[in-house]
Amino acid sequence: MARLTPTAWATVGPFFSFGLDRPDWRDLTKDGAKGEKILIEGIMTDGDGAPVPDGIVEIWQANAEGRYDHPDDARSDKPLDPNFSGFGRVFTDAEGKYSFLTVKPGPVPGRGNALQAPHVMVSVFARGIIKRLVTRIYFADDSRNDADPVLGRIEDKSRRDTLIAQPQGGNPAKYRFDIRLQGEGETAFFDI
Repeated sequence: MARLTPTAWATVGPFFSFGLDRPDWRDLTKDGAKGEKILIEGIMTDGDGAPVPDGIVEIWQANAEGRYDHPDDARSDKPLDPNFSGFGRVFTDAEGKYSFLTVKPGPVPGRGNALQAPHVMVSVFARGIIKRLVTRIYFADDSRNDADPVLGRIEDKSRRDTLIAQPQGGNPAKYRFDIRLQGEGETAFFDI
């Protein structure tokens, strides 16, 4: 009888990108989404501060009115935008850069209907990471951040600051959000 040995865990090989490379997922406004258009851009770096040239960044967010395009968000007081799915995915380039064109999300209710500041949920995939990393992007120029129940639970200001995208000006408005996978200045990731 043959002896079975378990296979070792491994990261996904280079063939992985063929099914995921959809440049149109970078622009969440392409179908005429309503709301203030914004550009979110940044660089993904590893623990040594070197760019990650083969990472994937996915975003999921509410529309400009604060409603998700998802069956679990059945709030009738907030309209759906038929031209906005709220989902995007991009690969980092050779310099670790990524960008999304989207709309600034509206606030959404959290636990106990406490209003959360406008934010974008982020999933990160990269070499050496078997399970996705999850974080959020908040906007530095939004006064509602101070009352956000999620940001409020992060006691260390330097860790909280890693979730805040900084405005860069421009039209559409640009926000800078760098993703540091580990080491000094590591982005705060959530244990979900």
